[in-house]
Amino acid sequence: MEPDDQTLQRAIATISQSDPLTKLLEQVKLGRMKPTDAGLRAVTDSWLGLYRKTIESGGLSSQALRRLDPHPRLAVLVECGVLTGEQPAVAALRTSFERAVTIATE
Repeated sequence: MEPDDQTLQRAIATISQSDPLTKLLEQVKLGRMKPTDAGLRAVTDSWLGLYRKTIESGGLSSQALRRLDPHPRLAVLVECGVLTGEQPAVAALRTSFERAVTIATE
């Protein structure tokens, strides 16, 4: 496995561990949990911070970063009411991602 592939796989594993989409979003869709639930908010806030830290850690090529693009996941969470596009943590993640893509190597 190439070093870039290993770095990407580690990043995906790190981000996936606290991903609210895979663990909790179904509960919101089923009405068992509200989008504003404190537990869901804590998991989501932690995930946003971890995602940002992973992206900012460097060592990812632009191709790897495209595979880690947070925009689709953020869109789902915004659509379900779990996040808003105006939240500082959401804006910070988007900014960090765009910055990382700009400075990444091919």
